[in-house]
This record gives sequence, C-alpha cells and structure tokens, in this order.
Amino acid sequence: MAQFESSIKQIPYAQQKVYDMLSDLSNIDRVKDKIPEDKLNDLTFDSDSISINASPVGNITMRIIEREEPKCIKFESENSPMPFNFWIQILPTSETASKMRLTIKADIPIFLKGMVTKPLQEGIEKIADALAMIPYEG
Repeated sequence: MAQFESSIKQIPYAQQKVYDMLSDLSNIDRVKDKIPEDKLNDLTFDSDSISINASPVGNITMRIIEREEPKCIKFESENSPMPFNFWIQILPTSETASKMRLTIKADIPIFLKGMVTKPLQEGIEKIADALAMIPYEG
C-alpha cells in the first residue's frame, strides 16, 4: 500500500463547522461555484458518496464508510481502477480555527507506481488547498 499525505492546512473555522460541512457531501452543492469548471467533469454526489470523471483514469466513486465526529471522515473507493482509501482529518487549533490533513492509501501495482506517484501527491495537495478555501459558514 502506498500512502500520500497533504501538507497541513490551516482553516479559519471551528472544527465542528468544518466537520459538519464535509461529512455531508450534499453540501458540495453550496461550493460548486468555487471549483474550477474544468474540474467538474460529471461531478455527481449525494450525502454519502461522490463520483467524478477524472481523466485519464475515468469515473471514480468514493463512499463515506466512517464518520468520527468531529475529527475524521473516511472514504473508500467503489468504482476506481485502483482500490484506495481516503480520509480527512480535522483537528482544532483554537475555538474558531482548525487544521486539516488529507491522506490516501492506494493499492498501486508496482509497474504503475512511478507514473501515478507524482500526480497523486499533487492531486491530494490541490484537494487540500480547495478544502481549505471553502467558506464553512452556513
């Protein structure tokens, strides 16, 4: 299993607000306009799952498999060329701020590891950047 982690992102919102928003994927609808149009290829979601067409890989679906309020949300791939787990950790830094780190554990075949390591690391960092910029106020 290969593991990829984002850098720690500071978020100017309380841990509970961040958790409440990210643990219900239907909240994505509120921030869709913040996601670049070219990244929204066939983005579909409900409260527990999200699917996106990620070229060149194709459709990828992730489902929330565990919620550990207010500090962790764990996802598992359902439709993906490589099985992986993804989780979001949220920790308080004060009453009004928190920090976040994203982690992916993927079962990458050895012959693909060289090709996917850099894109996965860059991708998780971009997702973390995007999540850190969301306005977490309802």
